[in-house]
Amino acid sequence: MAVTTQPITVEEFERLAIEAENADRRVEFVGGEISEVVSNNYSSLVANQISFLIRLYLMQQNVEGYVTGADGGYQVGEERYIPDVAFVAKARQPQPSHETYNPLAPDLAVEVISPSDDLNVLRVKVGNYLAAGTVVWVVRPETKSVEVYAPGQPVRRVSADGALDGGDVLPGLSLPVKDFFPD
Repeated sequence: MAVTTQPITVEEFERLAIEAENADRRVEFVGGEISEVVSNNYSSLVANQISFLIRLYLMQQNVEGYVTGADGGYQVGEERYIPDVAFVAKARQPQPSHETYNPLAPDLAVEVISPSDDLNVLRVKVGNYLAAGTVVWVVRPETKSVEVYAPGQPVRRVSADGALDGGDVLPGLSLPVKDFFPD
């Protein structure tokens, strides 16, 4: 599936995304355009570590919900995103979605920046996540820092010597940012 050069509808995206030749591709629909999601090993490693730490917190605190990785897609408004890590509380979604793109936006979306990411696309995604009520962590491996975007709140930047809290989404969660990076 090629990256689109002119806007298409969400219906056209969904038709193209299910065609056999696109079955193994990870694609997002952002701003009327299709983009293939490509990462690198280091960004994937960081995302996997964050996913592990969130799952560990859920198990230790007996919090019910679902954590998805870079294969879990979500509908965010009329768009379709594949965050590197996402969390949906079981209270909002009693059963995990079996759809290609979960019809509910996640409670928390984690986007780990990789060299192939388009920062303009990321800005659109963050704005749409916020409009859907999603908290977003933008993880920047090159600076070992995280930007926290929460609806109605100013952006917070947390460096490697700081810790992220779970806010209203994951109360009591505290993750040292340095633990995200395997260096």
